[in-house]
Amino acid sequence: MRRILMAAVLLAPVAALAQQPAHHHPNAMPAAGMAERLPTEPGQAAFAAIQEIVGILEADPRTDWSKVDIEALRQHLIDMNNVTMAARVEATPIDGGMRFAVSGDGAVRASIRRMVAAHAATMDGVGGWHFAAAESEDGAILTVRVPASDIVKLKGLGFIGVMARGMHHQAHHLMIARGEHPHR
Repeated sequence: MRRILMAAVLLAPVAALAQQPAHHHPNAMPAAGMAERLPTEPGQAAFAAIQEIVGILEADPRTDWSKVDIEALRQHLIDMNNVTMAARVEATPIDGGMRFAVSGDGAVRASIRRMVAAHAATMDGVGGWHFAAAESEDGAILTVRVPASDIVKLKGLGFIGVMARGMHHQAHHLMIARGEHPHR
């Protein structure tokens, strides 16, 4: 019994090592019969969005590379990050909707102004929701009026939920990368 216990203690580290994932070496070949598994996440959301757009552009033989502007997309993603993570929001119920006073300092303030104006212009009228944007001293004011049946939804979404609504963002990012100007 003592020998079995001793063997178990001595073999435990070997068994643990066998369960550890192998380190990936770019030039190493996978073991015979085993498919190599690579990670699918590039590690950062903005980088992933840019990587996806670059892949789409490279796969499209109609891409006009003289107009492509990935830096413009990167700047837009910076604006999105600033508004999502650093803006301050004061939400006030109004008749038929909400008023969002969105503020920030420096680069965040500029991002707020660009994002709120662009979103209001893009989404005004969609689903019966009406948007109005105005600059303020420290950012922007977004006024959203909705059908009475959507008031509770609007309050639940809040400012960032309203900004994220709609699946237009992906097409919008592709337009920016292609050198088109969706906000003009």
